[in-house]
Amino acid sequence: MKQFTLFFMLLIISNFAYAQKKQSERLDSLFTVLYQQNQFNGTALIAEKGKIIFKKSYGIANEDTKAPINEKTIFELASCSKQFTATAIVLLKREGKLQYTDKISKYLPELGFWENVTIYDLLRHTSGIPDFLKYMPDNWNHNKIADNNDLIKVLAAKKDTLEFTPKSRHSYSNSNYILLGSIVEKVSGKKFPDFLSDRVFKPLKMKNTFVYCRHKYPKKIDNFAYGYVWEDGGFKKILEENSQREISEVYYLDAILGTSKVHSNAEDLYTWMTSLKNNTLLTKKEFDEMTEITKTSNGRDVAYGFGLDLRKGENKFTFGHTGSWDGYSTFMLHDVVKDRTFIILQNFHFGAVPYTNMFQIMEDKPLQLQYPKKIALSDDEIAQYTGTYTNEEGETHIITSKEKHLLYNTPTVSWNMRFFPYSDHEFRGIRQAGADAVLNFTKLDNGDIKLEMFQDKQIVGTGVRKGK
Repeated sequence: MKQFTLFFMLLIISNFAYAQKKQSERLDSLFTVLYQQNQFNGTALIAEKGKIIFKKSYGIANEDTKAPINEKTIFELASCSKQFTATAIVLLKREGKLQYTDKISKYLPELGFWENVTIYDLLRHTSGIPDFLKYMPDNWNHNKIADNNDLIKVLAAKKDTLEFTPKSRHSYSNSNYILLGSIVEKVSGKKFPDFLSDRVFKPLKMKNTFVYCRHKYPKKIDNFAYGYVWEDGGFKKILEENSQREISEVYYLDAILGTSKVHSNAEDLYTWMTSLKNNTLLTKKEFDEMTEITKTSNGRDVAYGFGLDLRKGENKFTFGHTGSWDGYSTFMLHDVVKDRTFIILQNFHFGAVPYTNMFQIMEDKPLQLQYPKKIALSDDEIAQYTGTYTNEEGETHIITSKEKHLLYNTPTVSWNMRFFPYSDHEFRGIRQAGADAVLNFTKLDNGDIKLEMFQDKQIVGTGVRKGK
């Protein structure tokens, strides 16, 4: 009987290991396809029940040196940084140095005209404070790099009204977390990067995680992934500050902290996500407050915790965040019910996150591909759809071709949206955050070609090009 039990246990372990290997192979196939068609460039880490199931990197970290991305490569986290800013606030609250209900004017008296905004409003994005990107482009010298104090001076000078009464609505605004970063400095007496390093990163042994302003305080960082965008109208990857004729906002806003600028790698972030689920740094009570779905004063759910997007319901609880800034695209998610962690770090602005397909693979379900495979068409087969398309309302769509892709523009805006063929008449858009954009062409009996533009399966534009 003991031998039979041992055999049965070994069989279960063997089947489980085989299932994990199969999952890993399917995930690798998924990300390989995306990489090959310019939709992924970075590192993916997926774990389940405390074990890493899949960890692999694809693409180039530095276009000048051609250094490849590997599992330890460091990326800018963009808005995924917000959860660390929120954690700093939680730790200061633990010490009794602030309360969530404190008005921000207590720490930032220059903004006293926003008299009813509290720290809690900043954390939950219920403050009504406009996003800082509304102010800085027109109110700052683009040749100088601004920091938090500069932004606060701009806000204080404008004395703008709130977009809504605090707590009446939830509206995502980067300004909220910038002000939280400044409050951390005021209350702790430490520089924001130092506080996070001393109180969060070092205690968790996150040795490759830090706050970094690449333009303001440049330094050599080993195994660093630079963020890239495409050159205007082409497929060469360039730094975002080189992508515009005017000085880029990623340069003159480089030293504004709290909303972004934390840098890390997949391994450190897995340590971080594990610490949240195991209450290593924060207590269960603190984490529960951090992930509580609250309501506005109008009774609507606020599915945003302290620096975390939330999904809760019957047999459902996930927390995480996304980020996009300076050529980086990031995604972090933990499924509490399934005990699964997803970490996606990319140094390419147009990188896609195939979250639906990742979940299907982890559930051992058939794939309903979010991103179909590119097919090979000749230059002539692609060029047959180029030209100017117009509709009865006078809308004009301009289609050109380059490097086996179609590019979409209008007479007034250079969108340069890139589309690859996945059938002989359908082209899928390469766009950030998985937006489902499709160009569908139909040859009419009179020789004209009809264009239909789809966004998430809904027609958003049409036009006809006269036969050539």
